Amino acid sequence: MIQRPCVFSAGTLALLALLQPLRADEAASPADNFHRDRLVAWCIVPFDAKQRGPAARAEMVRGLGLSRMAYDWRDVHVPTFEEEILQYKQHDIEFFAFWGWHDAFEPLIEKHGIHPQIWMMFGAPAGGTEAEKTKAAAEGLLSLVEKTRKHGLKLGLYNHGGWSGEPKNMIAVCEYLRTHHNADHVGIVYNMHHAHEHIADFADQLVLLKPLLLCLNLNGMNDDAQPKILPIGQGKHDDRLIGLIHESGYTGPIGIIGHREEMDAEESLKLNLTGLKSVLDRLQNHADAATIK
Repeated sequence: MIQRPCVFSAGTLALLALLQPLRADEAASPADNFHRDRLVAWCIVPFDAKQRGPAARAEMVRGLGLSRMAYDWRDVHVPTFEEEILQYKQHDIEFFAFWGWHDAFEPLIEKHGIHPQIWMMFGAPAGGTEAEKTKAAAEGLLSLVEKTRKHGLKLGLYNHGGWSGEPKNMIAVCEYLRTHHNADHVGIVYNMHHAHEHIADFADQLVLLKPLLLCLNLNGMNDDAQPKILPIGQGKHDDRLIGLIHESGYTGPIGIIGHREEMDAEESLKLNLTGLKSVLDRLQNHADAATIK
């Protein structure tokens, strides 16, 4: 696969204003999903050296100009599920997604009128043909398909490596559920930090994934995941990959991750926000240069 050069037309990349909050009277554009107040903060609950509680976390997220939160948790966080919801409401943060499922969370959905996406990995069947594996994987999700349908929630199939993290398999499982179980609420959450094997052919994968994407989580990207978690803008391939996302016309949600338990989550988010802005500025400069003859 020949990698595409990082040069884009001026009409394709109007990016200088990105990572600033949208004004209430500002018209929507194809790049609005890169604005700071549209980004989704992810992997900052257990991955936080300060181990913030709900109130401190909500204050930190809002202080960075972010207004969407995907909530990852461990058993220790179960008693504070409701307080997390209340703090997001108090700080005008959208409870955008919830990791996996927990019975203690279910009654809070209706009580507080929230509609988070549910992000879930699925298992890789041990054997059989590809069609048989797809069917087994899909039907293993039926209980959650019905729970999310009942509450009017989106169910996002989440890549985490292996067979079930391959885009073609995720798409096949998603389409099986939509076709055989009328599950149009099922889509895909694609994580760049679990997608290093598709750096070279990302443009092709994005074409396939785009119609089903519920969220696309960014990461700094070097070959062979060296390192696996890297701030956006510090990776060798970041300009090309983010340019491809924008050029594709994808206007859905975009996430930035913490995922470094040894680091203050505020600092990890700041690094990603700063790095993403630097990438977008470079892409804009390429676009401007392309107009000079």
